Amino acid sequence: MCESCGCGDSSVVPVAVHERILASNDRAARHNREHFRDHHVIAVNLMGAPGSGKTAVLEATARALGTRAKLGVLAGDLATDNDATRVRAAGIIAESITTGSACHLDAEMVHNGLHRLAWRTLDYLFIENVGNLVCPAVYDLGQDVNVVALSVTEGEDKPLKYPTMFQKADLVLLTKLDLLPLLPDISVETIRENLALVMPRPALIALSARTGRGVEPWVAWLQRLGRPRGSFCASAAGLY
Repeated sequence: MCESCGCGDSSVVPVAVHERILASNDRAARHNREHFRDHHVIAVNLMGAPGSGKTAVLEATARALGTRAKLGVLAGDLATDNDATRVRAAGIIAESITTGSACHLDAEMVHNGLHRLAWRTLDYLFIENVGNLVCPAVYDLGQDVNVVALSVTEGEDKPLKYPTMFQKADLVLLTKLDLLPLLPDISVETIRENLALVMPRPALIALSARTGRGVEPWVAWLQRLGRPRGSFCASAAGLY
């Protein structure tokens, strides 16, 4: 839980104060969204638990797209710029947003991060949110779509235990698929069924950033986002 907003806990921050925080955040998010649309940048809010493979997905995305698209990343974390350093090594321009005690990014943090990133020439801006399956789902950042990375090592019940995160998702990336043979008790079909119970439009792509399996369908999904902005419908994306 972050100290600034209490993340909705009324015993820490009163409901009225929390509502004002969200209202202020939504204003900043609208401002960010206007910037992205004016410059034809598709913004992707990439969320997931610590260790779910978010950074590895970005590295694999850069390898798969090559020169077909220009990518940038704002990488959020409580401390260090390790993730930003990793994606820079993959050829992506990146800046780190160090949140300190905050367990999520907010729209103002993203806005400030844009001042340190040459984002206007990008095709895709990935906002790699802080590793957390609760708070990031609540805060609009001005993104076009929400993508949640869920690794096979996290178990089958995460969509049921953290429904808000998956309710807000346009797509779930089931990551670390190469580890599935080592996890005989994990069923991809059960994960799909659990997602269908919470996602308004269930959409799942299973991939392995290590082997590259499933990365091209993910890249194709990104390319189908297209324009005009805000017109994307996950149910029409041809997912399987």
